[in-house]
Amino acid sequence: MVETRTISLPVTLPKGFEECGRCVNRLRDSLLQMDGVQSVEVNPEDCTMTLTYDPHLTPLEEVEKHAGLVGVHLKERFEHKTLHLEGLDCPDCALKLEKGVGRLPGVLWVSTNYASSRMSVEYEPDKIAEPAIAKRVRDMGYGVTEETGAGRRPMPSPGRWLLSRQVMLTVISGIALILAVILSQLGARTTAIGFFVFSAAAGGLYAARGAIFSLRSLSLDMNFLMTLASIGAIAIGEYFDAAMVMFLFSLGNALESRTVDRARESVRSLVDLFPTQARVIRDGKEVMIPVTEVQVGDIFVVRPGEKIPTDGIVKSGSSTVNQASVTGESTPVEKGPEDKVFAGSINQQGSIDVEATATAKDNTLAKILHLVEEAQAEKAPSQRFTEVFGRYYTPTVVSLAVVIAVVPPIIFQAAFRDALYIALTLLVVSCPCALVISTPVTIVSAIANAARNGVLVKGGSHLEAAGAVSVVAFDKTGTITTGESQVTDVIPLNGFEPSAVLSMAASVESRSEHPLAEAIRREARLRDIPIREVTDFEALTGMGAAAKFDGDTCIVGNSRLIEQLGIDIDDKAQVLTDLQQQGKTAVMVAFGRKLAGVIALRDTLRESAKETFHELKRIGIQRVVMITGDNELAARAVAKDLGIDEYYAELLPQDKVDMVRVLVERFGPRVAMVGDGVNDAPALAAATVGIAMGAAGSDTALETADIALMSDDLKKLPYSIRLSRSALKTVKHNIIFSLGVIGVLISTALLGFLTLSLGVLGHEGSALIVIANGMRLLKFR
Repeated sequence: MVETRTISLPVTLPKGFEECGRCVNRLRDSLLQMDGVQSVEVNPEDCTMTLTYDPHLTPLEEVEKHAGLVGVHLKERFEHKTLHLEGLDCPDCALKLEKGVGRLPGVLWVSTNYASSRMSVEYEPDKIAEPAIAKRVRDMGYGVTEETGAGRRPMPSPGRWLLSRQVMLTVISGIALILAVILSQLGARTTAIGFFVFSAAAGGLYAARGAIFSLRSLSLDMNFLMTLASIGAIAIGEYFDAAMVMFLFSLGNALESRTVDRARESVRSLVDLFPTQARVIRDGKEVMIPVTEVQVGDIFVVRPGEKIPTDGIVKSGSSTVNQASVTGESTPVEKGPEDKVFAGSINQQGSIDVEATATAKDNTLAKILHLVEEAQAEKAPSQRFTEVFGRYYTPTVVSLAVVIAVVPPIIFQAAFRDALYIALTLLVVSCPCALVISTPVTIVSAIANAARNGVLVKGGSHLEAAGAVSVVAFDKTGTITTGESQVTDVIPLNGFEPSAVLSMAASVESRSEHPLAEAIRREARLRDIPIREVTDFEALTGMGAAAKFDGDTCIVGNSRLIEQLGIDIDDKAQVLTDLQQQGKTAVMVAFGRKLAGVIALRDTLRESAKETFHELKRIGIQRVVMITGDNELAARAVAKDLGIDEYYAELLPQDKVDMVRVLVERFGPRVAMVGDGVNDAPALAAATVGIAMGAAGSDTALETADIALMSDDLKKLPYSIRLSRSALKTVKHNIIFSLGVIGVLISTALLGFLTLSLGVLGHEGSALIVIANGMRLLKFR
């Protein structure tokens, strides 16, 4: 018989390992090649791995030694860096950068996030250094900034933008163009031509550099097309158009860069929420240390007006805390001993001592910022459409321009100069920049707005899906209700005392994490009823729990469980019916196969529930559905009170998943499921859009949901849907507008009615319009 063991080991990992799936696979594959190693699971967050192996084939010491050597090897061989970019103002530029940096020897992997203007690189430090990578980025016409202490890029100020080289070159180009026009009017043609050429060169410097790298990467972008158009205009003697093309293009790029960066700043402003110092108690004294040095278990002091440095649990003191930065709640929340607090929240009144439960890089605020940045990088369906469209469209139009420049003069004896001018104009107006940039700017603006209001949207695809939702399904406990059930009645049966019934139930539920279990335990403590030690505890999913004490088994659960065990409850049916008609949940207690009593509980409805459902109807949600494991009568009472269209009761967790799938079959991919993100994770995954409530501090909720409402405020749900709909509508408007402008510009260019300068003005103007339209979502309320 083969003996196997499963152990957990620490492992040395390289910097950036927690975000590098390639290094995880390298470590796993290396260990799996060892004799007797059957499975390897790596947890990069805490630098541990769990493996199953045969100790007779491979001793533990050898496994540990090999894992350590592999970890050291990975650390020495691979380096991971994130570079913060400047001047990345178009999605095509991001792709071009990836190709350019990816060709460097020693660079193994590169990914550019256009939305957050960041580049992630994996490279071999013995073959290439970070300065060489940064140099390649700069050579391609983009800036690179250093990381701040918090590991994030500092926000550029408007003043810094005004002093940038691109803006200064644009101003110089504009001044030279004005002087050239004046000199031309005064008859100094030769001097005017010199100023026109100088204006084109100044305004086109960045475009020319970009054009060179476009050719190297074999991708014809707008820089190449504009440079070619300007050179062509000079070649045929259209000096004014050559200068005007480059000036307008440079001006448009500068304005686009600034407006797009404003959308990025709205997300980077989360960085300002990170405190830099923490007042930690060391050896009985308060010591100020960098927040990055705070460890889990440290006790830190937060005085009135200070930011909470990292997530923790209040150990002493009480205060009100402004959690708007994390949950979006406008009203401060009372905090006392054993309450959770989040990084970036502001302590408003009393001084509190807090025990750290997360480090600076792992706290809730850091996770939110990381997930928002990931969400910006994820492409929405409409964005993928525009990129695919541009991939085939641009080469087609370039080919058409070549045909127009060559065929008419040869076949129809048309003037070559006129044909070339039309071809150059077509090149200028054909690049679909407005179309390509319209979706990402809109998505970034919407995600940034949501993040500031305590709603975490995991990506553009989820944002668009939420905009199309017409059916919303809700879990009841912890979602529609507060999840804080209270015992309202203890009804003894068959000669048992009320205190005995409550004691038995609380004893069994002492091992359970169910919300009803907590309510029963709380009631027992309030009545000073003792809770006994139990053995052989067993959780019966969706039905109840069982345990042993005093030599017999005690069952606590719903009527279905009691009936399955063969305990007769027919004569107690009226008691159950009466409780359920009052909207109460009946928990039955049996001891030694004898019914001991019934405990009635009621879960309090959230104050905002009725208002939320009314608002959902007002904004056009067709059906509101409740799916719950609670009994039929209790569910009916809640549904009637809130005006819910449909409800399905007494569902086990797998039944909830099946019900969500049924709703998707009935209504199509337009179903949102709202739950607590932990118990309802399978149902959230089955819906078109999974929405978790109260996700702050819950890793499971943040991971499983497509959209996370960081607070317990249901009113965030209608806001989220309206924001998503507005984003979807804006994307459609931008796409239609962009295609319309392209159609008009190309038509007029082919007919010879459009000059080069007007073509550039139309091209850059349309891009600025769609950017401004998308950025309106930053102010969405």
